[in-house]
Amino acid sequence: MALTPQNSEAFMREVDEAVRQDQLLTFWQRYGRWIVGLIVVALIAFGGWLYWQHHTRTRSQAVSEQMAKILDSAAGGSPDARALDALTKADQPGFAASAQLVKAGIAARSGDGKAAIPLYRAMASDEALDAPYRELALVRQTALEFDSLKPREIVDRLKPLAVEGSPWFGSAGEMVAIAYMKMRRPDLAGPVFAAMAKDKGVPATIRSRARQMAGLLGIDAVETPVEPGQG
Repeated sequence: MALTPQNSEAFMREVDEAVRQDQLLTFWQRYGRWIVGLIVVALIAFGGWLYWQHHTRTRSQAVSEQMAKILDSAAGGSPDARALDALTKADQPGFAASAQLVKAGIAARSGDGKAAIPLYRAMASDEALDAPYRELALVRQTALEFDSLKPREIVDRLKPLAVEGSPWFGSAGEMVAIAYMKMRRPDLAGPVFAAMAKDKGVPATIRSRARQMAGLLGIDAVETPVEPGQG
């Protein structure tokens, strides 16, 4: 019996479907185990990632709580030395660096510069730490060593930080300006004092001292009040 166009089209669709099913079966027989294996591996990896995220978050919370306790006890002057030492070795760089700063700060406040200075020096030279930690350590190290350093050494160390806009401009700038004075370079010290006196980001006590020093050096560091209606 001859096939009509409609019957012929339906027949061809059935043939195509059968061929596709056969190809799919062949593909699955050849690669099915590999596909299942990859899916299992992916699920295991995803589960491991979720566990690691939870584990890391839990550890970070625990370290954060320890850090809070250390800071509270440090404010009273007597933190747990063992707990503080443990935190300096924490896996989280930020917490470890903060603990190192606390440890060095406690030694400095107690007058133990021999213990504090090496701690600050190690942090200042540790390229693995973020810049704010290194810079703060360098400023504190230099403050403790100030009387034993040559003025040029102080300037070379701190001049990059003694600039307007730097968070350390007050403390670093004051030491640099005093070092210039010791070098008999009031022409260099005066502008630094004046800039600090006008920088609202500098602590008020340092601004006040800087304004007085600038005035003694003949530089007007008094801010001009802004008239109403002027930007």
